[in-house]
Amino acid sequence: MSSRRIVFAVFPGFQILDLTGPHEVFTQAGRLLGGTDAGPAVVVETVAARPGPVASSGGLAVCPTLTPEEVTGPLDALIAVGGKGVQEACEDRDFVDWLARTSRRARRTASVCSGAFLLGAAGLLEGRRAVTHWSRCAELAERFPGVTVDPAPIFVRDTGGDSAAGDGHGGAGGEVWTSAGITAGIDLALAMVEADHGAATARAIARQMVMFVQRPGGQAQFSTQLSAQRPGRPPLRDVLDWIADHLNGDLAVPALAARAGMSERNFTRVFRAEVGRTPAAYVESARIEAARRLIESTDGTVEAIARACGFGTAETLHRSFKRTVRVTPGEYRRHFAPHSA
Repeated sequence: MSSRRIVFAVFPGFQILDLTGPHEVFTQAGRLLGGTDAGPAVVVETVAARPGPVASSGGLAVCPTLTPEEVTGPLDALIAVGGKGVQEACEDRDFVDWLARTSRRARRTASVCSGAFLLGAAGLLEGRRAVTHWSRCAELAERFPGVTVDPAPIFVRDTGGDSAAGDGHGGAGGEVWTSAGITAGIDLALAMVEADHGAATARAIARQMVMFVQRPGGQAQFSTQLSAQRPGRPPLRDVLDWIADHLNGDLAVPALAARAGMSERNFTRVFRAEVGRTPAAYVESARIEAARRLIESTDGTVEAIARACGFGTAETLHRSFKRTVRVTPGEYRRHFAPHSA
């Protein structure tokens, strides 16, 4: 079996963690899997437009192992990192054209964080679904209107798309993976390792890297509490904390208003103004988020999860899940829950 060759593309002003996090995942995979007489199981390399050290946005520099001319043959993954220097990198037409050409012989092309802008500039996201850091999703959609930008997930794996699409460069040769901000690149790399070498290998790497949990791509960039506006009034902040800790309790407006010391009408009005959504919508979102975590990380029954998260019955959870997540709890578990290798 030939080596799986992973090549990271860097540029001046790249984000160091965009490189080192995913790079370490693939390096760990190579160590765990060893190799054969044909070579190591995984080979990890870096490439930059020109020889010599390349400084990251934080000042740390790396010494890429390759120049573009030295990247020959098929690749298992070509991964563009992001960072403050990505705009200048997008204006380097030779480098962008090289990315476009090389992508055609890569089984997968990927980006970490704002590296999606490099893929966009190379015409590799046209007709595809993609994500980037939450703060730049609107910009990505505006600059590349042919891309379906989904701001919610931490990474997106697009297996379709028009291979002939693009702005004259030609499309990516295989799958296109994009990830949200910085640490989401680690989740993307773990997902690639799981696809190639099985869930047990990916979990072993996550444990070795002391990661709390390997997050699936469908996980939102923000938790419910992070995505909501943080209220200015202490009673409302206390209510949000109470909701998070008592999802299986009475979280109807009368109970929450009483906890905040407000009338129901005033509580509803102030909650919506300060949190950005109605109390009912916030509570449902928090319960759905908790249910997703339990489905991903436990083997509890849907009935037990429904009770634990305050839905009461499996039917109620099923309806809410289908409406908000667009799949049933069972379908979500089959897609996202860890499986034995």
